[in-house]
Amino acid sequence: MSETRRLVIGNKNWSSWSLRPWLALRMAGIPFEEVMVRLRQPDTAEQIARHSPTGKIPVLIERGVVIAESLAICEWAAEFVPEAGLWPDDPLARAVARAAAAEMHAGFMPLRRDLPMEIAARHPLPDSPEAAANIARVLDLWRQLRATYGQGGDFLFGRFGVVDAMFAPVVTRFTTYGVALDPVTAAYVHAVEALPAMQDWAAAARAEAG
Repeated sequence: MSETRRLVIGNKNWSSWSLRPWLALRMAGIPFEEVMVRLRQPDTAEQIARHSPTGKIPVLIERGVVIAESLAICEWAAEFVPEAGLWPDDPLARAVARAAAAEMHAGFMPLRRDLPMEIAARHPLPDSPEAAANIARVLDLWRQLRATYGQGGDFLFGRFGVVDAMFAPVVTRFTTYGVALDPVTAAYVHAVEALPAMQDWAAAARAEAG
């Protein structure tokens, strides 16, 4: 393993943005040193600033270069190990996958606000019309992608890719808050949660929560 490659992340129980590149790197078979910054502590900002010029995590440090953005780290992983197939081979499918990843990256703010990631907990689904609209859009998108591009595998575009890493925290949220799923979306949630890497992350999240 390169001694200079480090992924700086937050708590695994809470940090949805950390999960995304961590999972992409694991699924691509890219070795890295994991550096944990404890969130919601008096010195959290100070600790993050030691690693990140943006004051946010996660960041990937590769040969002294800081990549300070989750989707950018995932893109780097896809290019660093192209044989991992983190984007679809077909250019049109790849564009659709990038659009879905970008939609997750930039949108769904009520869902993030009202259903924060907390893997180790179980909560009732909040009464939030805005979050409900987001949930409906996510489920509809998953169904569309599985029907159109999901042949040959269990993930949104068949094999696991960046778009699945981007939606992985939403998968955990739907479990935490007991979101009702149909057979297609339930099978997708199960496929993501059954990944050994996801099971490792979830076990660490539960250990954090005590």
